[in-house]
Amino acid sequence: MRDRVPHVFLAALLALQMFVTQAWGQQAPGRAIAVVVVEGEGASNNVRSRLNRQIVVRLEDDSHRPVSGAAVNFFLPNQGPGGTFMNGTSSLTTTTDGRGRAYAGGIQFNQQAGPMQVRVAASYAGQTASAVVNQTNVVGPVVTGNPSGGGGGLSTTAKVLIIVGVAAAGGLAAYFATRGGGSSNAPAATPTATITAGTPTVGAPGP
Repeated sequence: MRDRVPHVFLAALLALQMFVTQAWGQQAPGRAIAVVVVEGEGASNNVRSRLNRQIVVRLEDDSHRPVSGAAVNFFLPNQGPGGTFMNGTSSLTTTTDGRGRAYAGGIQFNQQAGPMQVRVAASYAGQTASAVVNQTNVVGPVVTGNPSGGGGGLSTTAKVLIIVGVAAAGGLAAYFATRGGGSSNAPAATPTATITAGTPTVGAPGP
């Protein structure tokens, strides 16, 4: 009988510990999270191009540490200036990477210009957070190059006009040069001297 008492007490203690652990796990709240907009705030989107900057957000906890593996949803407006994501809908669901970042790019904008708000909602471990990214859609020329820089930002039409302009300028310079309207420093034509061999004439000797 005495040997059974410690075993019963130990079993009761283990059961109580498991109960407290489960109860604490159900009631203990997760750490608060926040959505921080890294890129995209205040951007102007050319509705005629797909080369606009993507939206980047960062999810962090109350100690400003990145939260990875969290679900993040991006929502484009249903009315007015807006568009669709690459999946063909106005919403996109993704997860944060190891740096706590989530990305939304490749938006096909509609042809309406004006202010646009992209709503962001995130959730992790029972906690939720949200943010709004304010942008403006504009109607600009078609962009076919790299928006980050380089020589690929000109459209084909612009390149053709530049080539034609350079060629026309060269033709005008040649025209005025031939009409004497060019610079006074232009070299003059050098005359060509021609020497023709003839038969020498020998006269009579002098007196």
